[in-house]
Amino acid sequence: MTQDSNIEETVLATLDDLEIPHEVIQIDPELADTADFCEKYGFSLSDCANTIVVASRREPRQFSACIVLGSDRLDVNKTVRGLMNVSRLSFASAEDTQALTGMMIGGVTPFSLPRQIPIYADKKLLEMKFLIFGSGSRSSKLKIAPVDLAKIPNFQFVPGLSISRI
Repeated sequence: MTQDSNIEETVLATLDDLEIPHEVIQIDPELADTADFCEKYGFSLSDCANTIVVASRREPRQFSACIVLGSDRLDVNKTVRGLMNVSRLSFASAEDTQALTGMMIGGVTPFSLPRQIPIYADKKLLEMKFLIFGSGSRSSKLKIAPVDLAKIPNFQFVPGLSISRI
């Protein structure tokens, strides 16, 4: 069993523990990045939720996970910086993300993150009927009702967390 499948099993167990209904969508791991996934599997970018790990640039390093629509971009310079109360932020590297979460970019999910990581989601996600999330693995995605995000420990909906690209 690979580390990727172990993470996915942990995520699915967490969803069960939190009583979050979900649908698992098996995908080609080469198409796990949001735009590629949408093109191949017929979803729009606004059907997807990207979980992005951000890091403070100064020591002691702080991390948070932010969830925005695939069609939006994270307001890292204003909103997230204020939430984390730090002066400088950047997107966590793929290496830092994997070391911190055990997940590869394209599979990062808010479910089963270490408890010390605060999780913020744009409040406008609640307007969606469903969202497609990473599963912890690049081999599948999860279809979940956004309202169920509130069941995650260390979680908070935040207005204005993202900026529309449209």
